[in-house]
Amino acid sequence: MTIDRRSFVVAAPLAAVLGVALPAMAQEPHTIHLDTKDGRVAIRLRADLAPKHVERIETLAKRHFYDGIVFHRVIEGFMAQAGDPTGTGASGSELFDLKAEFTDTPFKRGTLGMARSSDPNSANSQFFICLADAPFLNGKYTVFGEVVSGMDVVDKIKKGSKANNGMVEEPDKIIKMRVAGDNS
Repeated sequence: MTIDRRSFVVAAPLAAVLGVALPAMAQEPHTIHLDTKDGRVAIRLRADLAPKHVERIETLAKRHFYDGIVFHRVIEGFMAQAGDPTGTGASGSELFDLKAEFTDTPFKRGTLGMARSSDPNSANSQFFICLADAPFLNGKYTVFGEVVSGMDVVDKIKKGSKANNGMVEEPDKIIKMRVAGDNS
């Protein structure tokens, strides 16, 4: 028996009342909670588009890697970038770089993509959240998630100057970033 995600929303409460276990295929989608000083952002991870990138983000979130990391580059009307432990945009985690998982999925407001160098296979830990539609990124960067709530929080992230390519002085930070259900 398989249950699609839409059916799961209806089936889960009924299964709980009846004391019946649902098949593993019916688990909730991957979700990340990103907390800032202004509130929480809920992010739906898209393992259907980029399974290796989703696995990486979840691994690092479970290790609390993103806690305290700053949004080092934020460009008004474009994107907010974080994920570099040095806060410079030049570093990543100690894990190996990932091969690109490009798709035709468009970069719209609220889309999360993996940051990388000029090498398409250099994504590691840095990511960005689109503040507006960015069709010029389509097919050139890996889409791995989308904001499902909290874009008002994302919009409040301190912006950098255009003259300095969005680099932020005294940047806002990720207070904590966790896989949903991880209360540590």
